[in-house]
Amino acid sequence: MKDHFSSVLILLLIILSGCSTISQFDQHAYIQTTSVKVDALRLMNLATENYSLHVAEVNFVTTQIDKVYEYERNRPKNELTLKLWDKLRDTSGHLFGWFIQRWNKEEKLSPVFIRESKKQVSEAFDIIAQLESKKIKPKQVHQ
Repeated sequence: MKDHFSSVLILLLIILSGCSTISQFDQHAYIQTTSVKVDALRLMNLATENYSLHVAEVNFVTTQIDKVYEYERNRPKNELTLKLWDKLRDTSGHLFGWFIQRWNKEEKLSPVFIRESKKQVSEAFDIIAQLESKKIKPKQVHQ
């Protein structure tokens, strides 16, 4: 499933990389994506412990993700990036939102499950960051 997800997204990147129907590169969006990735993966490491001990950390990271999502949502021509964030946040998929929901429900998760989930979540963040980095860079005005 992971390979299929990657293949589809890479194909979309190739198709849309030259289109004018996609937003321009945004350094802030790129930095925020890579920063929240680190926070999310670090949080996932804690899932071997009781969820209830880490509610504050979960709330902090999910709020950071919500902030990035809102920023992305308000950028013009940014539908593809927004769809990727939707998948990452979705509680019925198999990425970060689902992982957090499962941790909450089961209270603790196994190290093997965490490791495999982190691979998928990390890849999803990387795809979002790669999409951003492939966008056309705005031309700088020389004075």
